[in-house]
Amino acid sequence: MTLDALVIGGGPAGLMAAEQIGRAGYRVHLAEAKPTLARKFLMAGKSGLNLTKVEADFTAAYRDDWITGYVDAFGPEAVQDFARGLGIELFTGSTGRVFPVGMKASPMLRAWIGRLVGLGVEIRTRWCWRGFAGDDFLFDTPQGQVSLRPRISVLALGGASWPRLGSDAAWVPWLADKGVQIAPFRPANMGFVVHWSPHMQRHFGTPVKGATLITDGGVTRGEFVISARGIEGGGIYAVSAEMRDGSPLALDLAPDLGADQIAERLARLPAKESLTNRLRKALHFDALRIALLNEWGRPLPQDPAALAALIKSLPVHHAGPRPIAEAISSAGGIARAALSPDLELRALPGVFAAGEMLDWEAPTGGYLLTACLATGHRAGLAAARHLAA
Repeated sequence: MTLDALVIGGGPAGLMAAEQIGRAGYRVHLAEAKPTLARKFLMAGKSGLNLTKVEADFTAAYRDDWITGYVDAFGPEAVQDFARGLGIELFTGSTGRVFPVGMKASPMLRAWIGRLVGLGVEIRTRWCWRGFAGDDFLFDTPQGQVSLRPRISVLALGGASWPRLGSDAAWVPWLADKGVQIAPFRPANMGFVVHWSPHMQRHFGTPVKGATLITDGGVTRGEFVISARGIEGGGIYAVSAEMRDGSPLALDLAPDLGADQIAERLARLPAKESLTNRLRKALHFDALRIALLNEWGRPLPQDPAALAALIKSLPVHHAGPRPIAEAISSAGGIARAALSPDLELRALPGVFAAGEMLDWEAPTGGYLLTACLATGHRAGLAAARHLAA
């Protein structure tokens, strides 16, 4: 079966690419392996859909410079205009993060699907790509195996995180066999394993607030959570790439006080006071902060200056990242060298790629979704130009 355009992957990058091709007047088939579209997008929206972020240097958050050109062309302002064009009212929080007023992803997705259908995009769910047969794309479908040979195609299959939602990286060997260079996948925006002592169990599920995280790259303020599996949450995700790549992590448990101030406050209290009481009275430390000191700083020094130094830089001992299947996103994928500036695969002319299957990395906070939309936008426009040539 022949057709103008085939888009494989029904997440934000694939939907955006399909829209651009459909707007150019071409017949588009969009194939999604799961029963419904954009499952990861919907899951991300369960706690409030963070579309993008308004800040002076948005692209500085990306670890890979090559991706920033696409984000410059379709960045936070364009993402907001796109959402408003779907009838979604937005608001910007105190940190610059942009959310739908209703906070959920499902209204936006429903409106988007409606617009795609209006453009003539034919959506096929439960169509699972199984690789190539010559120049054809093979799919397992509810009606049996189907072979397609589109004039152009866009791959937007996701990376390797959250495979239960569809991003299982099954495509890697099929593209590698065609000569496409692929960087190994690694977890990104993930928690880290900690083998806690029994005394920490009562703190599982408790957030660590008001501390700063110290890595080789600098100092970051952010909240994170103590869990039975280790440490996770926004503060950890912000430094997870550095940690994964070898940076040590330390905590400043009293970032608003200098070491001299801490030592002076501790020294004021009688030595007969227990160390726990001195920490509570002098520094107003809660049970969790004291527990973390005991977990990672034992034996605790009695000298006020030495204890102050430990409080200002408490080493975090962990056993490495959680598995990639639990990560919010992944690093790795189709290498920059394998792509043209228009995101066409050099080894497969007429085949474009977008989204998290490309080798780029960013923290949470709107950066991931913005880059997926931006690369989908570029790939879709380029595919439409290819058809018109």
